[in-house]
Amino acid sequence: MPDFDMLVIGSGPGGQKAAIAAAKLGRRVAVVDRPDMVGGVSIHTGTIPSKTLREAVLYLTGLTQRDLYGQSYRLKEDITVADLTARTQHVVGREVDVIRNQLSRNHVSLYAGTGRFLDDHTVALREATGRERQLSAQHIIIATGTRPARPATVEFDERTIMDSDNVLNLEQVPRSMVIVGAGVIGMEYASMFAALGSKVTVVEQRPGMLDFCDVEVIESLKYHLRDLAVTFRFGETVAAVERHPRGTLTILQSGKKIPADTVMYSAGRQGLTDELDLDKAGLSADRRGRITVDEHYRTEVPHIYAVGDVIGFPALAATSMEQGRTAAYHACGEPVHRTHDLQPIGIYTIPEISFIGRTEDQLTEDNVPFEVGISRYRELARGQIIGDSHGMLKLLVSPEDRTLLGVHCFGTGATELIHIGQSVMGCGGTVDYLVDAVFNYPTLAESYKVAALDATNKIRQVDRLKD
Repeated sequence: MPDFDMLVIGSGPGGQKAAIAAAKLGRRVAVVDRPDMVGGVSIHTGTIPSKTLREAVLYLTGLTQRDLYGQSYRLKEDITVADLTARTQHVVGREVDVIRNQLSRNHVSLYAGTGRFLDDHTVALREATGRERQLSAQHIIIATGTRPARPATVEFDERTIMDSDNVLNLEQVPRSMVIVGAGVIGMEYASMFAALGSKVTVVEQRPGMLDFCDVEVIESLKYHLRDLAVTFRFGETVAAVERHPRGTLTILQSGKKIPADTVMYSAGRQGLTDELDLDKAGLSADRRGRITVDEHYRTEVPHIYAVGDVIGFPALAATSMEQGRTAAYHACGEPVHRTHDLQPIGIYTIPEISFIGRTEDQLTEDNVPFEVGISRYRELARGQIIGDSHGMLKLLVSPEDRTLLGVHCFGTGATELIHIGQSVMGCGGTVDYLVDAVFNYPTLAESYKVAALDATNKIRQVDRLKD
């Protein structure tokens, strides 16, 4: 008889939710993770630290209040790394306590160490002391997450040349910074350091950034970042990064040279599978360390599942949690609804971006007619109160059945506001619901009614011409 019904390798969002879901179903569950990484990358170097850092930046710089109090407004004049990390360390510590408590009260055994497969039902646990023991399980869930991908040609010292996991190791706020990669993580950190007053240069080999987002939203983000003195170098590739006594020199293939205090690489992530000995379990990973799964998150070995960043896109904490729960239910033979295709995307740049559904470009490419309804924060009382004059909400509405085809939000609270649109879309509601609904006043949520009225008025104008 195996030691456990389910063994989870990794305690990040996916692993944690899988373990607790199985435990709630009465199964014997164990989780394996390094003692310093309980909660996974999400808690220690990813989602939680970066979003807490963002909150500290917004508070200390007073950036969001400058429309009200003037461009020179600043809560603290000389912001130090200690100012920024104090809040982060507090939140991370509390979150780790919460996770340990949740696992404990659900009687999930937590083993400190790293795991590798001996066969498809057995994992060797190497403890911090170096001692090894074997754990066997009927079902195994791989939730090991990812690490930042590092080009072999770059010499990282984790202080001046670093990846996104090392940002909190900075000894001081850099006066200048080069960020290689204009993906989600790169743009989030670019906006944070720009808000702190660092002169940021973003280098991206593609012709643009965040091309899965609404074009108008991205243009707005670029405008605001340029206003914070961010320089963009699109269509450029880094040839070399040199470290000098007084900083770094980034050399582009085009011949440009960019001096800066620090360089941060944000060039994708690599699945943490290279030390799992996957072949001994009959498994394999692609060159990015990702594991292929089916719609139930089963690998090619039916009793072994994989969830979270280690399986690739969308690689978000929110989706990882749902994947973990779904995988655990399936392994335990519990009925589970398929994860809804409508999943919100949240990008914590300054200002925030969030959207659900399709973009204008995608609808145009698919020959799907739509009407656009827009609400701008500067026209809302709450927008004036909080000092956000640039935020906006965009609804893409079908003129045929009046359903919502996409919701795109840019500005304060975007990642919260998006869930109203998600609920309407998920329940098959129409724009008329938003027109007729009563929203608290003054709120940012009222933007849905304003945008809905804008869209329906445009649809009405077209209908009148047909009469």
